[in-house]
Amino acid sequence: MMRRILLTLAAFVLAMAGATTAASADPEPVTAEDIHAADTCYTWNRTLSQGASGSDVTQLQIRVAGWVSYGENLALDGQYGPATAAAVKRFQAGYGLTADGIAGSQTFNKIYALQDSDCTPIHFAYSEFDDNCGANNFNGGKVSAATAKENIRRIMWQLEAVRHKLGDRPMVITSGFRSISCNSAVGGSSSSLHMYGQAADLGLSSSPSQCQMWGAGRYAGFEEILGPGYPGHNDHVHVGNKSSRFWSAPNC
Repeated sequence: MMRRILLTLAAFVLAMAGATTAASADPEPVTAEDIHAADTCYTWNRTLSQGASGSDVTQLQIRVAGWVSYGENLALDGQYGPATAAAVKRFQAGYGLTADGIAGSQTFNKIYALQDSDCTPIHFAYSEFDDNCGANNFNGGKVSAATAKENIRRIMWQLEAVRHKLGDRPMVITSGFRSISCNSAVGGSSSSLHMYGQAADLGLSSSPSQCQMWGAGRYAGFEEILGPGYPGHNDHVHVGNKSSRFWSAPNC
């Protein structure tokens, strides 16, 4: 019943506002039939293209953050500029969609198919990133638990892109978020991004090789990528988000 009400309201809203020039001109406009039940995750109710802004743009940016060019890091600023359009275009091409850089029904339906009800990608889950030395939570870091989870969600979508680019081969997470005390206990750096939920380690049980994962990370928006040959990283690949670039894997 609630889903029927939501779809009815959505159809009414779209009919009343249906006439924005950008939407009517788009080859794949969002319609009432495309709008999924709001309680399953996040719902887009308009077509997005360059010039758009808002929280729905930010939600899209999170999901295409791993579809950037070499060395690029997509800002989650809610502004649909050229960088976002380019990332959307790569996402579309990567999944065999019409690659026009406009986020409409085909793009959103592919995202819906790729995500679980908590808005994480289908091949990764919070439970893989919250071991926290056995605490199994996101508490005790240098940011709030909510912020750490949100940061990890971006990491997951970037890794979903890496996974797909590497042939949809599984990747095993060996470390995600760490509290300050957990980070100290495992010998992590005092400035480790793990304490912010901004990093993940990919283990040797992953199907792609270490060098393949390290190399793909350079095209997935990660500013910190450490791998074989870098001290302490011969048994995993470390990927992270920060404001400056540091990549090192001498053995790759």
